[in-house]
Amino acid sequence: MPSGALSEPVTTDVEPIAGPGAPAPTRRVGRGSGVPGVVVVAAIIAFAFLVLPLVGLVQQVRWGSLVDDLTTPEATAALRLSIVCSLWATFFAVVLGVPLAWVLARVTFPGRSLVRALTLLPMVVPPVVGGVGLFYAFGRDGLVGQYLSDWFGVQLTFSTAGAIMAETFVAMPFLVVTVEAALRSVDRRYEDAAATLGAGRFEVFRRVTLPLIRPGLIAGAALAWARALGEFGATITFAGNIQGRTQTMPLAVYLLLESHPQVAIGLSIVLVAVCVGVLALLRDRWFGVG
Repeated sequence: MPSGALSEPVTTDVEPIAGPGAPAPTRRVGRGSGVPGVVVVAAIIAFAFLVLPLVGLVQQVRWGSLVDDLTTPEATAALRLSIVCSLWATFFAVVLGVPLAWVLARVTFPGRSLVRALTLLPMVVPPVVGGVGLFYAFGRDGLVGQYLSDWFGVQLTFSTAGAIMAETFVAMPFLVVTVEAALRSVDRRYEDAAATLGAGRFEVFRRVTLPLIRPGLIAGAALAWARALGEFGATITFAGNIQGRTQTMPLAVYLLLESHPQVAIGLSIVLVAVCVGVLALLRDRWFGVG
């Protein structure tokens, strides 16, 4: 062995184990493990593109007169009608959407993929197209509406009930897709155990399944409510834009933007605040961040 071999330092790639209270060892990161600068620049541009319209809206608000703008007859009528219609739409979305999600998640039948695709279609189809479909299905001379009019004297177009129907049409898919995902994630062993103890199918759903999917149900209902509150295209096409009857907040914003822009801006801020609140409520459920 050469005489100088023992005098050379021995280097290894193994980091020493830090003892209690010792500083954490620094981790060396290779040059290629970071995010390229061009990606960071593109991300900043994308974020600015999405945020700048909101900034532009906020800077136009006259905060000193915001309360007065929101208490005008047009604004209060639109606010009241939006709350009523969106809550009813959420109610119908839950009552009808939960059974639909249950069937899609648990029942195997021919054409289930097609049924699911048609159920989620209102999420991607232009709302005005949905309004046209509602008109020819439930209008006075529509596929079903003609019988409602002739037999029961019910006219859904240009009515508050029509506005609720339009909002339910666009909002229900958000609840269905959320609840179906929650049902698919449930451990079926809990339901099987309840069934072996003598519980019926509905009893198992009410006492076992429903508590397990409660977070997903709440998230779906919140999304459906926010979507119903912001509905515009289907409502104006099917129910019209009648103050106090079908003119919800989005329709009022569209109408008042020329005649009373500050009132329109105030209503827009309310809608933005609601959307931000819903996203904040669902951040753990949908985005996995605290």
